[in-house]
Amino acid sequence: MGFTCGIVGLPNVGKSTLFNALTKNFIPAENFPFCTIDPNFGVVPVPDERLDLLSKVVSPQKVVPAVIEFCDIAGLVKGASKGEGLGNQFLSHIRNVDAIAHVVRCFDKNDIVHVEGKVDPVRDIEIINYELILADLEIIEKRLNKIEKVAKTGDKQAKKELEVLKKAKNFLENGIRLFLKRDEFKEDEIKILKGFGLLTLKPMIYVCNVDEDHILKDNKYVEAVRKYAQKEGAKLVKVCAKLEEELSNLPEEERKEFLKDYGLKEPTLNNLIRAGYEILELQTFFTAGKKEVRAWTIKKGSLAPEAAGKIHSDFEKHFIRAEVLSWKDFYEEITKNPNIVDKLKGDSLWTYFKDLGKVRLEGKEYEVKDGDIIYFRVSC
Repeated sequence: MGFTCGIVGLPNVGKSTLFNALTKNFIPAENFPFCTIDPNFGVVPVPDERLDLLSKVVSPQKVVPAVIEFCDIAGLVKGASKGEGLGNQFLSHIRNVDAIAHVVRCFDKNDIVHVEGKVDPVRDIEIINYELILADLEIIEKRLNKIEKVAKTGDKQAKKELEVLKKAKNFLENGIRLFLKRDEFKEDEIKILKGFGLLTLKPMIYVCNVDEDHILKDNKYVEAVRKYAQKEGAKLVKVCAKLEEELSNLPEEERKEFLKDYGLKEPTLNNLIRAGYEILELQTFFTAGKKEVRAWTIKKGSLAPEAAGKIHSDFEKHFIRAEVLSWKDFYEEITKNPNIVDKLKGDSLWTYFKDLGKVRLEGKEYEVKDGDIIYFRVSC
């Protein structure tokens, strides 16, 4: 798994169309509020040219990309926390996601209804953020009612939790999402807060849904959201969900021509995936052999035993060493000698690069780098 991402936004901003384009599941995306009632889940492979090249060289029996799970919930409206619209009943479905993609409408079109009457993406952002804050306040207040009684008995853990929750409540009551104040909490305090699946503690990616005329250039709506995102230090991604949905239906060759016609090298949805990796500080390493070439997702700064544990929990406990081929060395050699691609099948990849002296032996303190190709030695 790469990461999990919840999709939120007002009704009719393009959430379901975006989800369709990402997952190709083709859920209804109609022009009326609350078209999406039940939450929709979809698993999306992470596009990675490195995995494609490595697979071409190794010719394995199976190729396994990293994946992301997206969850699309019903559109929220002002007052959702008080039961307006469909209320915030579906927010529970995204309390365990790693990040939130907040879709905002950044295009004018008279025949598509806007639930607030007119297009104003910054107002829309603030409506949703406020509802997320109120939803978290409800969780915290319920817990405070219980934990205060336990804390009075002198329970140290309860006292600690009470202190952290009161601190978080203060920020929320002042209209501040907890993610923006994460530096004011210690590591153990963040751990306590994460246990409640607080939505405002999750990193936010603002997804500007534009029309076809503004794929390459910003309009006034995108500019407004960009300024808002910069103040928060948040990521912004611009997509044309309608175009991406059409693109997802095309065969590979037609897709390339379609992108070219719009001046694009790749689907804009790839930028959403990259933004998720950046904001969550994630990176990819690879394992490669004749049976399988696979991409694995880990946090930046992870040590070799942790990376091995991604493959199997026992690998972390019984880690001996890692044989590491850097992506830079691999790519330079393949680029310099393209003819060797026909020779490097299956496990001969390692023999070839070992003979070149490019495979390093690393121990438990090795910090895995993005793109590393690794073979783990374990004692079990």
